[in-house]
Amino acid sequence: MISITGQALTLDDVQRVALGHERDLVLSPEAREKVSRSRRFVEELLQENERIYGVTPGFGRLSEVFIQPVRRKELQLNLIRSHASGVGQPLSPPEVRTMMLLRANSLARGDSGCRVEVVERLLDFLRVGIHPVVPEIGSVGASGDLAPLAHVALALVGEGDVEMNGSVIPSRDALSRSGLEPIELLAKEGLALINGTQATTGLGVLSLLAAERAVETAEVAGATSLEGLRGTPEPFRPEVQEARPHPGQIASAQRLRALLADSEIRESHRYNDPRVHDAYSLRCMPQVHGAARGALSYVRQVLEIEVNSTTDNPLIFPDAGVVLSAGNFHAQVVAQALDFLAIAVADVASISERRVERLLNPDLSGLPAFLARDPGIESGFMIAQVAAVDLLAEMRVLAHPASVDSVPTSGNKEDHVSMGMAAARKARRAVECLEYVLAIELLCATQALEFLKPLRPGRGVRLAYTCVRRQVGPLEGDRVLTPDIERLRQMVHAGEFVTLAFDEGEQVVVPRGRRAKDHR
Repeated sequence: MISITGQALTLDDVQRVALGHERDLVLSPEAREKVSRSRRFVEELLQENERIYGVTPGFGRLSEVFIQPVRRKELQLNLIRSHASGVGQPLSPPEVRTMMLLRANSLARGDSGCRVEVVERLLDFLRVGIHPVVPEIGSVGASGDLAPLAHVALALVGEGDVEMNGSVIPSRDALSRSGLEPIELLAKEGLALINGTQATTGLGVLSLLAAERAVETAEVAGATSLEGLRGTPEPFRPEVQEARPHPGQIASAQRLRALLADSEIRESHRYNDPRVHDAYSLRCMPQVHGAARGALSYVRQVLEIEVNSTTDNPLIFPDAGVVLSAGNFHAQVVAQALDFLAIAVADVASISERRVERLLNPDLSGLPAFLARDPGIESGFMIAQVAAVDLLAEMRVLAHPASVDSVPTSGNKEDHVSMGMAAARKARRAVECLEYVLAIELLCATQALEFLKPLRPGRGVRLAYTCVRRQVGPLEGDRVLTPDIERLRQMVHAGEFVTLAFDEGEQVVVPRGRRAKDHR
């Protein structure tokens, strides 16, 4: 069970709910009381005919138009209908579930002035599995993700379409099948449902979690490539990291050491190797992967705060006796973080692709060209690297920040916007591209190990090799590679290589009579 308090939702909670693994959602008694107190205060102000943005006047440029009390319910319903104007492909059910969870959690803070019933209905949808059809395009990430959230709110009032049990049906039918009634929105409630960053943040959370799994996988792919290229783990020693103690770099090097421990391949070229050091794509993995770890750590910090924040407007503060129109709906901090995420994963893909090139180029690897068994007659993984380059080109475009591209909207009332949803869509696609690039590296790196048998790689790399071989066999001759890449990409996305982490164990003993300076 997850207790919805408005303050304690974790990113792991979000993922469990998004995937449908957790549907036992309960609004906490404390949150219930805060929401009720906030609503009572709004109703008191309405009795006094106080001027409240989006309640007694209209919205945006129309905020100077006074709304008569008898038409205020109509105002809220018209708000939902008019703002449900998104276009493009619908968001996936996990993404929509994330949006609804985050909106319910934000409303549970009691700063939005809606009734408890509104929060409960969002939780009902999550419990039952009703997922509004939400087009992915239509928000600029300021005044909230108005269009995406309006499509969610539209389903609550019994309009629009929803996905339920794999079928798209009218919302009213889904409500009827579930024993639920459409909600009638009272004053402030339509605005409370759509004025927030939950679409941007929801996509951002799922992209971040996938990116974290991908970066952990990058260590596995990189370690496997290093073994296939008979590289050295010496640059990953603790002394090197302590001389430049960035946390991400330290974590990356530690994981690489664990993956490479007890390697027979490494021992086979420990001495009398004419190479002084490896190329940057091998030697600098802690520095590059570690930088991505640092970036993702910042993104996580932003999103952990945002999922437990009130991003509505105006804000209702009963204890202070005030209603404040402010700007918490502005998604700039999230948009910038997600732009940062897209940049970070693009660089991880860039160094991964360079390792693929080294594996396939016989002038650099000392292995058969393109890792083919019969080069010339066979092309091996030649075009797999071309696919990686194509993906990388797209990622470099996606790395251009959306959050600096503000375009004024709403009659220039909203004259600076965050472009948060554009940043979120970019981040989502960038992570997907990285997963494919890493799948290609794993495909090539495990093939390189075939040519080094019977020598065994490090303990963690052996586990990775076994994991890959359960799904993809070695290349014995040219074949269609698309199914192999797709299977490995799904494994990367699912985090199957993340569990290969283990503590550094027994170290390889250096034979006596050898001086440390002889070690490559």
